[in-house]
Amino acid sequence: MSKMNQGGLEVGAGLVVLALSGAFLAYGLEAAGPAGSSRGYDLTAKFGEAGSLAPGAAVSVAGVKVGTVAQITLDPKTYMAVARLSINPNVKLPADSTAKITSDSLLGGAHVSIAPGAAMDDIKPGSEIDNTQGAVDIFGLIGSAIRPQAPAATPAPSTSTPAESD
Repeated sequence: MSKMNQGGLEVGAGLVVLALSGAFLAYGLEAAGPAGSSRGYDLTAKFGEAGSLAPGAAVSVAGVKVGTVAQITLDPKTYMAVARLSINPNVKLPADSTAKITSDSLLGGAHVSIAPGAAMDDIKPGSEIDNTQGAVDIFGLIGSAIRPQAPAATPAPSTSTPAESD
C-alpha cells in the first residue's frame, strides 16, 4: 500500500471518529434538555446525615424515578444537610410525605426515596418536606456489631470501714 493511500485511510478514519463524537454530543445535549429550562418544581428536605448523597442522584417514589437531587448544602445554624430536590411537574406529592436517604448498594451511592403520605392537599412548590430520615452508616452498624462497646464501668463500692470514734 502506498503512503498516499495510507494517509487517505487515516484521514477517513479520523473523520468517522469526529462524526461519531458529534453524534454522541448531540444525543447527550438532547437527553439533558436545554440549559436553564425548568424541568420540574423544587422541594427542600433537611437530613441529619446525608451519607453519600450527591447532586444528580435520583429521587424516587415506589421505585420509580420522579426527579433528581439538584443541590446539597449545609445549614450553618442547625448543621443539617439541606437537599434541594427537582421533582417532575406531573408528580403531585401529598403534604405529609416522607423523604429518606436510601443506599443504592453496599458498594456506595445513595438516592432519595419519597413515601407519599395520606394528606388531601399537595405539597406546594418551593416547600420543605418536614418528615425526613437521614442516611444510615452501614459500616458503622457492622463495626458496632463486631466490636460492641462495653458499658461504662461503675465505681466499686468502698470496702473500707469508717474509723471508730472514741
